[in-house]
Formats: sequence, C-alpha cells, structure tokens
Amino acid sequence: MAQIEFHEVAKRYANGHVALENLNLQIRDREFLVLLGPSGCGKSTTLNMIAGLEEVTEGSLRFDDVEVNSVPAHRRDVAMVFQSYALYPHKNVYENIAFGLRMRRHSRDEIDVRVRAAARSLEIEHLLERRPVQLSGGQRQRVALGRAMVRQPAVFLMDEPLSNLDAALRVSMRAGIKALH
Repeated sequence: MAQIEFHEVAKRYANGHVALENLNLQIRDREFLVLLGPSGCGKSTTLNMIAGLEEVTEGSLRFDDVEVNSVPAHRRDVAMVFQSYALYPHKNVYENIAFGLRMRRHSRDEIDVRVRAAARSLEIEHLLERRPVQLSGGQRQRVALGRAMVRQPAVFLMDEPLSNLDAALRVSMRAGIKALH
C-alpha cells in the first residue's frame, strides 16, 4: 500500500461550488481510514481525487512523497469499490474478479491463483460460475471487493460499499472487511 498526503488541497467546480477547502491529511501505509460526515461534505470527492477521477484544484496530493495531481487515474494503481458495485452482468463471478488482471495481461495461472485465493477469503468459492443477477446484495459486494483485492493495488478505496445492504448483512460485511484488512 502507499502513504497518501493531502497538503492544502481544495476542490472547486466551474460553477463556483467548493467541495473541499484546505484539506490537510496524512494516511499512513496500510492504515485503515474511514471518512464520516453529512451528505455533501466532500467524502466522495476526496476518494475520487485519490483515484484520479476528480482533479485537485489547489494544493498537493502525494503518494509516497510523489505528487500525483497530474497523474491520470489509470496510472495511479488505485482500486475502488463503489456503492453500486459495477459488476459486469454478462460475466460470471470468476470473470468479474479476473477482469482487471486480464486487462493488465497477467498470466492465466496467476489470474487463477489470485481469483481463487480472493474467492476463498471472501467465502464465495461456490459462486464462481454464477452471474451477478443470481447473487444476493452481500454476495455482489464480495465479488466487487474480490475484483479490487486481486489487483493488489497501492491504494484500496471503498465509497459507501455497504449502503445497499440490509442492517444484518452490513454488520457481517463490516466484520469481513475488518478481517481482510
């Protein structure tokens, strides 16, 4: 993982809306950090700037002491799990988890080892041949987590990954995420 630093970071949109101002934050290597706050306070904007999906208007965003303000998203080695899961409906669970590795041209053997290890740790080995429509919300969430995990990214982000789950499943998934960390 990587150390992430925000130094005097601001995000302002063309319409004048200020999403973040003077953000100073250091996230140490392998640290698990949760951003809490009301709707519209900049939590998702902060994650999107780390991922490279939003530009930093002012200040400096650094990974391991290297400024990444102008580094495009695909060059940042960041995996992000969204609230909507974003699974490919025409691919089975195995293919969904393997997708990013295939795009990065990993060998078939390495893909198989990583996918099966992630499935085992997430307790979804028995679901590898199913399509997303055949899965519960919690199972879909674990597939999305698996797809991000197998990449072994420098930075792993989750934006409201449990918000679509019922209360009981949320408690279970929190424990699962904590165990993964």
